[in-house]
Amino acid sequence: MSRLLYLDGACGISGDMAVAALLDLGADRAKLDAALAPLAREGLAYAVSRKTSHGLAGCDFDVRLPGRPHPAGGHHHHEHRNLADVAHVLAHLPMSEGARTLAERAFRIVAEAEAKAHGRPVEDIHFHEVGALDSIADIVGAAVLFDDLRLDGCVVTRLCEGSGTVTCAHGELPVPVPATLNVAQAHAIALELTAVRGERVTPTGIALAAALRTHTALPAPFVVERVGVGLGKRDFGAPNALRALIIRDDGPGEGQIVAVEANLDDCTGEVMAAAAERLLALGARDVCFVPCLMKKGRPAYILKALADAPRVPALTQALFRETTTIGVRTYPVARTVMARRPVTLATPIGDIAAKRCEGAGVVRVYPECDSVRAAAQAAGLPLPEAFALAQAAAREHHD
Repeated sequence: MSRLLYLDGACGISGDMAVAALLDLGADRAKLDAALAPLAREGLAYAVSRKTSHGLAGCDFDVRLPGRPHPAGGHHHHEHRNLADVAHVLAHLPMSEGARTLAERAFRIVAEAEAKAHGRPVEDIHFHEVGALDSIADIVGAAVLFDDLRLDGCVVTRLCEGSGTVTCAHGELPVPVPATLNVAQAHAIALELTAVRGERVTPTGIALAAALRTHTALPAPFVVERVGVGLGKRDFGAPNALRALIIRDDGPGEGQIVAVEANLDDCTGEVMAAAAERLLALGARDVCFVPCLMKKGRPAYILKALADAPRVPALTQALFRETTTIGVRTYPVARTVMARRPVTLATPIGDIAAKRCEGAGVVRVYPECDSVRAAAQAAGLPLPEAFALAQAAAREHHD
């Protein structure tokens, strides 16, 4: 079973709409407040409220900068920060490593798009949109809130854009603006142009979609657990809202995850064990060590982790920080998994937790080791005898 975020791009996406939608899904407001608190010294303030947009109710995340009004359809004034300045800011904000990595990725995506639009190297350009406090609040807020929800990935199928022109810091630009088009091209985000006049997909919004996305299609079928609605500030004559859904795929699945691995020939067992624990804490689905031979006949291990795409940057960084490796490989891995559900086995030494797995015409029931161990200790039995009782009950449950 996997739980995914689905960003419904039927009405476009912006940074503030993404933050509001994630808050509406139930992500922790306190974590958002803690992450953004240091920016109050620069004058950042924001309000979270309930509003409606053409009859659609939702959450509004409104960033307020002193002396810088942003009327509906307009833009904040933006400071001239470069990407290194933004990285410095992120390094000093209190958030998890996973959230920080996601925010850095989103900033890098929009920075590269802006640099391409201006025909200059990323390191040499000052980004109005990237450097502004409101953009930092939007990207950091979305990263912190997505990380708090502890989901397995994100689905983005397409984003609906408007038409016409928009006035920004660089003058009047056609919609989609160049930075938005560059992100769409670089990250294969499908755009659908509509007759709505105005910018429905902002560079910050599409950068967040690109940074979060792990799936390009919805599972079929799926169960909707929660729905969140984030409202924008502009009036297009129709709802200006981003719907975000938490969906669950309960069936046997075929999907793609990412393998992250490194060869280790000069690490102690203690270091490797600690690295494996760190990768699991960062969201790896599984971690294992595979014996191998490296150059000069040295015995070594391949440390391999399996993870959803959003976790890969954090896992890669952890491998470099927690081990002696100087190279990390990543590649997509296709997988097929059985549907699983918890069951309880009645045994002579009490109830034992187990999982029932079904798929491809095969049914297996596996007693949970911790539950068997606890029952064995309570009954004063050796663990092998307790396992034999649990396995006998599992066979009866299977039949």
